[in-house]
Amino acid sequence: MPPKAKFTKEAIVDAALAIADREGLDAITIRKIADELGSSIAPIYVNFKDVEELKDAVLVRIFDLSAEMARTPYSPDPFLSIGIASLKFAREHPALFRELAVNNHPRLKDVQMPVADLLSQMKGAPKLAPFSEEELMGILFKMRIFQLGLSVMDINGSLPRVSEETLVELLQQTGEDLIAAELARKQAVPNDPQK
Repeated sequence: MPPKAKFTKEAIVDAALAIADREGLDAITIRKIADELGSSIAPIYVNFKDVEELKDAVLVRIFDLSAEMARTPYSPDPFLSIGIASLKFAREHPALFRELAVNNHPRLKDVQMPVADLLSQMKGAPKLAPFSEEELMGILFKMRIFQLGLSVMDINGSLPRVSEETLVELLQQTGEDLIAAELARKQAVPNDPQK
């Protein structure tokens, strides 16, 4: 008789992530994970005390995945790369994206990349050099609103099926328009010596 397969924590988390990726985080159960692995529930309980501990490990994996995508230089423009990463995440992981961005699942609140990391990336874009950190926050906020709407419309089929390249062009043009408007606003407002 061949030895029984042993499942590592990583393999178990991978199986749970696959379930969450298809059905959402709340769909993760010990039984579904065992079915995904083709095993009994025993190996899962050997590695995790309960499903909640396992879901926490999945959250860490989701964070790592989204952070890796956000750091990937999809474009020479670091600001555009942030938006592209978010579009890609939505297209590649629609169930997770819906929970993260649309349904605001309470367990996923800590999975978003810290704003400080995004601002650091933005500071690497020469066209954003004239802006203070507070102004960059405003630009990021406005761009995230647009990107979120674009991603939701894309994964929900509200847009005619468009290529990723077309979405990136929309994102780039909107970002350039936003930056130009913010720069014009900044130049139109005289510096207040009291500040």
